[in-house]
Amino acid sequence: MENQQEDQNQLNIELTEEIAEGVYANLAIITHSNAEFVVDFVNVMPGLPKAKVKSRIILTPQHAKRFMKAMVDNIKKYEAVNGTIQDQEPVSLPMNFGGPTAQA
Repeated sequence: MENQQEDQNQLNIELTEEIAEGVYANLAIITHSNAEFVVDFVNVMPGLPKAKVKSRIILTPQHAKRFMKAMVDNIKKYEAVNGTIQDQEPVSLPMNFGGPTAQA
C-alpha cells in the first residue's frame, strides 16, 4: 500500500529530443513585476552589435525563489568537486532591449 501511495506522488517528466539539445546562453536578463519574474536567456557573440533572446522563462515569485535556492545548492555542490567558479568582470553592454529596462 505504501509503494502505491509513493507511485501516485511521483511526477513523470518527459524530455523531448529537441528540448534535450538545450539552448546556449551567456547572458541572462532578469525583470520582475509584482506577479512574476521574467528571465530572458541571450547568446551574445563578440563583435556583433545585436543579440536575440533565445529563451524566455516566466516564474511566479515563489518559484523564482525556489529556483534561486536550487541554483545556490547546485553551485555549492559543483564547487565542492571542481573548485571555486571564478567570477568574471561585470558585463557592461549598452542594452537596447525591446522590453522593460533590465539589469544583466
